[in-house]
Amino acid sequence: MADEINPNGGNGKNGKNGKVGLLEKVTTGVKDDIQALKTDIPAKAKEQIEGLKDPTKTQVYTSIFRHKHDDTPRNRALGVLSNVFLHLHPAKINRDAVRYSYTWGMGGITFFLFIILTYTGVLLMFYYHPSKVQAFRDVLYLEHDVPFGKILRNMHRWAAHLMVIGVWLHMFRVFLTGSYKKPREFNWNIGVLLLVFTLLLSFTGYLLPDDQLGFWAVTVGTNMARATPLLGHEGPFGSMLGMTPYNDVRFGLLGGSIVDANALLRSYIWHCIGIPIVASVLMIVHFWRVRKDGGISGPAPVMLAEEADKPRRGPKAAGE
Repeated sequence: MADEINPNGGNGKNGKNGKVGLLEKVTTGVKDDIQALKTDIPAKAKEQIEGLKDPTKTQVYTSIFRHKHDDTPRNRALGVLSNVFLHLHPAKINRDAVRYSYTWGMGGITFFLFIILTYTGVLLMFYYHPSKVQAFRDVLYLEHDVPFGKILRNMHRWAAHLMVIGVWLHMFRVFLTGSYKKPREFNWNIGVLLLVFTLLLSFTGYLLPDDQLGFWAVTVGTNMARATPLLGHEGPFGSMLGMTPYNDVRFGLLGGSIVDANALLRSYIWHCIGIPIVASVLMIVHFWRVRKDGGISGPAPVMLAEEADKPRRGPKAAGE
């Protein structure tokens, strides 16, 4: 008797055999996967443990630092140039130019103080309103009611004083060591501008507490602006340009003819937004030019005692 016909076109016996074969394949595949997991999991666990023992061997580390820090000049340079953070610094520098006895570290200290001022300034902005009614009350509230408010304000004030001193000492060191000479003339001018903006940051911050000290300091300072050449109505050539007490540089700084609410608002905007943005751009240019001008200028390289005994290579050594 003929085999039963399968509705799908095949006979029943062949269909049954096909199902059994498929089931065997699936079973075999699952067994192989389980066996692979039993082998791979311990291997992966062992790899993770080895990575914890030596993080420099992990894939994450090698994806960040793409070149090993072997004790060769080439690999050390590649380790710096291929890293997103380290590439901002030159791969090689004059060893004697980075001595604290030579640089005093004033450039880095000044930038660190600027970071402190930015951080504390942002926190102070949460408690301050630039209005004649609220400004002085906010300062009193900050000092007497806000937890650690007095410390926060004093950190900001003393960091500002120290930044002015740091900029002066940095420029004094640069002048003493002749670091303003060729090819660093442009960067010296950038540094002078940064000094001016540092002083302007301190001056505009004087008025913000809206106390008697700030009021009279800004009054005296802006009265001096009346004698600015060309831009002040009492300065040289100011009258020839049509300057009056109501359109000269003093009027522009105060937003009026007296130190009032407009002056407080303008000082706040210049102190918290305008001058910091300009100073930040100039700092970026300043750091970039230090790099492009050959790094920190320093004295001639000094040979260490342990290096004097090593044989020198190259054409210079052969001619000596």
